[in-house]
Amino acid sequence: MKPKYPMYVLSYDRWQDNRRLTIREFERIGLPYIVVVEPEEEDKYKAVCKGGEVIVMDQRYHREFDACVPRDPEARQGTGPVRNFIWDHAESHGHERHWVFDDNVSALYRVNQNKKIRVADPTMFKVMEDFVDRYTNVALAGLNYESFVHRKYYRPPFVLNTRIYSMMLVKTDMPYRWRARYNDDTDLSLRVLKDGWCTILFNAFVGHKMATQQVPGGLTDQIYMKEGTYAKSKLIRDLHPDVTRIVWRFGRIHHYVDYTPFKKNRLKRKPGIVIPDDTNEYGMRLVKKPKTD
Repeated sequence: MKPKYPMYVLSYDRWQDNRRLTIREFERIGLPYIVVVEPEEEDKYKAVCKGGEVIVMDQRYHREFDACVPRDPEARQGTGPVRNFIWDHAESHGHERHWVFDDNVSALYRVNQNKKIRVADPTMFKVMEDFVDRYTNVALAGLNYESFVHRKYYRPPFVLNTRIYSMMLVKTDMPYRWRARYNDDTDLSLRVLKDGWCTILFNAFVGHKMATQQVPGGLTDQIYMKEGTYAKSKLIRDLHPDVTRIVWRFGRIHHYVDYTPFKKNRLKRKPGIVIPDDTNEYGMRLVKKPKTD
């Protein structure tokens, strides 16, 4: 099964085989996508992206973006401008929700019965969409990072009201847009939660996203290798000082967000929705991969 909502990938300077991680994974499982690129890189992406559509970013989104910090007109403003372009593109095409993926996701997995199984088709996205669409007040949903879901320890199939990063399903008709040069995903998660919306972070389906600064291109070369991680942690602390503080984790400066104030946000089921008693596997089955020489 394929998802009903469009799959967008924002990408910059990652058309090369060893950098084109999300696109290659989508093509491996037969998932159509739309990759959004800068004008000067259009031909490079079109030459290698055979399983999806390449569209060019409207440059006014860079100029109009609310960076929440003093702007350097020569510097990139993070992922927010591209995500706003994607949001408006999805809205103009009448999509109730839209997926937004970073371009450094190298593998997609189903987590089930203490196993992480790499998926072979796009059915996982249809499962998540159907679950989210049972409710009226889910602003954001997404996949957890594979590294945070250890197969030997119990994790619930999903977690409510926490941050959604990198692999996101966004409700299109919300009165928000992306802002902030850094940590725009954390900022949007906190804004919707503070307004009473819910978020759903899936553990049943996860993605292996390369760590910050590991893959050349994207924001690694443009921002993080030049500026480090303090500025982005400070910005989210300044925007949300009531729930955020700066800490040292994983060998570098990070922000820490307390999401416990949002436990009271409750899912609101759509009228007439009946939760099935039986497990629906959506046709998914476990297949042993044949050995190769």
